[in-house]
Amino acid sequence: MDFTTLTIILAIVAILIVFILISYVKAPPSYAYIISGISREPRVLIGSGGIRVPFFERLDKVYLGQITVDIKTEESVPTNDFINVDVDAVAKIRVTPNPEGTRLAAKNFLNMSPSEIADQLKDSLQGNMREIIGTLDLRSLNTDRDGFSDQVMQKASPDMNKLGIEIISCNIQNVTDKEGLIHDLGADNTAKIKKDASINRANAERDVKIQVAHADKEANDARVDADTAIAVKNNDLALKRAALKQQADTAQADADAAYAIQQQEQQKTINIKTVEAQIEKTRREQILSKEQIEIKQNQLVAEIEKRADADKYKVEIDAAADLEQRKRVAEAQKYEAEQRALAQNAESDAARYRLEQEAQGIKAKGEAEAYAILKKGEAEAMAMDKKAEAYKKYNSAAVAQMMIEVLPQIVENVAKPISAIKDVKIYSGSGSEGISSLSGNVPVAIKQAFDVLKSATGVDMADIMRAGTIEAKTTRNINLNGEAQEVVDGIKE
Repeated sequence: MDFTTLTIILAIVAILIVFILISYVKAPPSYAYIISGISREPRVLIGSGGIRVPFFERLDKVYLGQITVDIKTEESVPTNDFINVDVDAVAKIRVTPNPEGTRLAAKNFLNMSPSEIADQLKDSLQGNMREIIGTLDLRSLNTDRDGFSDQVMQKASPDMNKLGIEIISCNIQNVTDKEGLIHDLGADNTAKIKKDASINRANAERDVKIQVAHADKEANDARVDADTAIAVKNNDLALKRAALKQQADTAQADADAAYAIQQQEQQKTINIKTVEAQIEKTRREQILSKEQIEIKQNQLVAEIEKRADADKYKVEIDAAADLEQRKRVAEAQKYEAEQRALAQNAESDAARYRLEQEAQGIKAKGEAEAYAILKKGEAEAMAMDKKAEAYKKYNSAAVAQMMIEVLPQIVENVAKPISAIKDVKIYSGSGSEGISSLSGNVPVAIKQAFDVLKSATGVDMADIMRAGTIEAKTTRNINLNGEAQEVVDGIKE
């Protein structure tokens, strides 16, 4: 077999496979596949597969599932007793499950949906139901709905069978009338029904009243018996309650007494504990107060020591600063003296140098002048020492002199308050004694001023004033100490 033949065979096989895949169909259980075109009778597939020749056979479907059809009388339908009613019903149908039913359904409902099939069958079912309503009276229609639905099914089944449809069930949903006579079962029976209802109602009420009377009598008898029994029981209960209350009161009294005793014991214990707690609290407060006092004392001692150390340090610093200042003043004075001496020496050297340069012959004269200048410097130094001593004495005398000069001012200031008095009223002693006591305060004030000056400066103004008296000049027996003596001597000289 050559390659070309093999290729042809493979191509034919492939075409056959594709043809089979395209031609094979399989019907689900809820649909019937109708294959028609080649044979005179169409083939029906339900839940099975088969071959459909493309382009030569066609495939159609018929729905086999259950279909719900709402059956309603569009208009009121008169019953056998001429009462117009409206009826709502629901029918469950399907295609008859046999080949004949399927073929009939295929002729009438091919490729229709369930809703389309229901619309096609609704008119026929409504007509059959309207015919059945006309054969029944209102009572039968309402009291025997199962019989009514069975009659509808029996009436509609021949017509449905011709279409290949089977009625599974038919249920009456609602029966109404516009006149509201359905509760009275028709206009002709309304009065009878009302009469029978009234009689029955009256008989029922009579029976009810009789029964109520018997029941009331029995209830009254039972109530009397019950009240009597209740009274007896209540009496017994009261007696038992009294006995129980007596026992309870006795037990309560015993309990109250025991409680009071227990409470007194507890109060006693509480009082003892309270006193002990107060004593302990007082002792702790004393300890705490003592510790606080010690802490306060330690703080005060620390503060005093700290302040004393600070004052001591300040005094030492001030003394050191004062000493340093004095040293610096002394060094400055010494430096000035040395500079003056150097300057004088430089002048003398310059003079001597000039004299030597002018002539060697006047050397003796230059030496004499230099000697004279030296002696002059010594004399000036001695004069400076004397002047310093004189200044020292003069300063003490000046102090005394200043005190003497301000003495009139002191007396004037002391007497000024007295001179400012315009009117004096004396309420104690005689008039002269009061005036003398007032004027006698002036010497006292002056003496107090002298005492203040003496304590502040060490100078006794009374002794200084006595130094100029005749007694002091003749006897010279005035006791002057220190600088005051020198001041007085300076004043005498």
